[in-house]
Amino acid sequence: MKNDTIDSHQPARNTNLDALRRLSPYLKPVRGRMIGSAVAVLASMMCGLLIPLVIQRILDGPVATGDTSALGWMVAAVGVLGAAEALLFFTRRRLISGPSTRAEAELRKDLYHHLQRLPIAFHDRWQSGQLLSRAVSDLSTLRRFIAFALIFLVVNSLTLVIGLGVLFLLDPMLGLISTLCAAPLILISTLYESRYAVLARRSQDQNGDLATTVEESVLGIRVLKAFGRGPHLAARFAEQARELRRTELRKVHVVGLLWGAIIVLPEIAIGGQLLYGTFGIANGTMTVGTLVAAVAVATYLRWPTDSIGWLLAETNQAATAAMRYWEVRDAEITITDPPVPRRLPATARGHLRFENVRFAHPGSDTEILRGVTLDVRPGETVALVGATGSGKTTLTALVPRLVDVTGGRVTVDGVDVRDLELGQLRRVVATAFEEPVLFSASVRENVALGGTEVDEDDVRQALRVAAAEDFVDALPWGLDTRIGEQGLSLSGGQRQRLALARAVVGRPSVLVLDDPLSALDVHTEAEVEHALRSVLRDVTALVVAHRPSTVQLADRVAMLSGGRITAVGTHSDLLAGNAEYRALLSTDDDARSEVVA
Repeated sequence: MKNDTIDSHQPARNTNLDALRRLSPYLKPVRGRMIGSAVAVLASMMCGLLIPLVIQRILDGPVATGDTSALGWMVAAVGVLGAAEALLFFTRRRLISGPSTRAEAELRKDLYHHLQRLPIAFHDRWQSGQLLSRAVSDLSTLRRFIAFALIFLVVNSLTLVIGLGVLFLLDPMLGLISTLCAAPLILISTLYESRYAVLARRSQDQNGDLATTVEESVLGIRVLKAFGRGPHLAARFAEQARELRRTELRKVHVVGLLWGAIIVLPEIAIGGQLLYGTFGIANGTMTVGTLVAAVAVATYLRWPTDSIGWLLAETNQAATAAMRYWEVRDAEITITDPPVPRRLPATARGHLRFENVRFAHPGSDTEILRGVTLDVRPGETVALVGATGSGKTTLTALVPRLVDVTGGRVTVDGVDVRDLELGQLRRVVATAFEEPVLFSASVRENVALGGTEVDEDDVRQALRVAAAEDFVDALPWGLDTRIGEQGLSLSGGQRQRLALARAVVGRPSVLVLDDPLSALDVHTEAEVEHALRSVLRDVTALVVAHRPSTVQLADRVAMLSGGRITAVGTHSDLLAGNAEYRALLSTDDDARSEVVA
């Protein structure tokens, strides 16, 4: 399993609202509609604030004097303002729904594209669940912030200021009472924000850990069942869920304290206004209409005031989500196209060379490869053998630039692979890995991933080469059969044959095979070997081999030991003259029988 704490300890390159501000380029195309939405909701609230003023006119006019001649248009004005408020609110939602979902889609697309370009070393360090939570739940949080919290945080603040202004116009003392009760909210909100931000980040990280546990337990269900370790992982999941619950309860506690203050302070303000207004009416210094209008305005301001807690919570959640987004988005892409790419010759020959190649993982002082030099001639098949951990897989990963050399160079037809466009390089070089990775798609789609402009005839030919056509035709829907996540509905040998078919479907010039026969039974191995002999005649191939049967497919064998190529020759020559090679093959019973033969 990957490090389950790596995410939480990543150094943050953004802090609080800075991470949100960096989202502005994604909002630029939709900024006009966002502004329109904000204007609509502000106008809606202004309509709501005007209604108490009309009510004041009604109470101090027709009700107080008994002259009802103007009552009709006043009542009509209340109806018009109410209808306008509702219509403008509806307009706001229509204006913002499209832009917010579009921004979310662009952020998600950009993140996914960036993930595809990040080096393998990045994916080795990060949990898939943490990446999944950023690409799904965190971006949904940002969409809610863009669609609702961002706009209402601005609009409700303006509404509060305007509403207090209206109260001051009605009576300065009424406005002062409300202002004095609203002022403590600034201090309370500041204290709340610092505490809530920590809890919000912890919660989102724990959600990522929980998603990772679920994903790993689903993908590894066969292992868990086989070893009876399901209850063990279930206990781990339950503990993670309890930790998340405790964090969420702490968040609720913090929000609850804020909400308590937000609710009680406006109530105190309304009580103070009623007390002051009652004495004013009794003394003749205030009209009933003024008091009723002031209380109505204060009541109308309850929603903008009460929403502050929720809006601050959403802002904190969004700031944390943005920070987590940028942690991934800011990860450096180390394997890129060169500024001025070179082109391979029009007719690619597939001449593969390793020239004094060295490699060490980032941050490590230990080199895995210490000066590998190997020449694979066009059309030649070279088997690469070596003890476990000798660097065979690393060497093969250098050819398609899944990783880059830290010294020396790898060339194809005399051109350094780092000087080629990645697209062209990976059309010329195809790879089949020891662990065949298949996708939740049809057989046709999985095989066609290996090339561009691949038609059904190409897929069929590739399946024949990989000795996979018969079992594919026997599937319920043939090429259109969906094989399920990771291809786990197929046997290991079937998955590996489909991976081989994917590798050859694009007719590459260079074929890199990492132990392609490891999951095949004896009968299937013979079939695939026969098919591979035909395809290997037409390409340059570097094949990682552990079985003598695989070695015998090669024209030459290169032995990797101590980070260097220590011997190169035919299988029979090395078997006869190299004790280390004989010892390496004799570790396997099948190899021993091959040696005797």
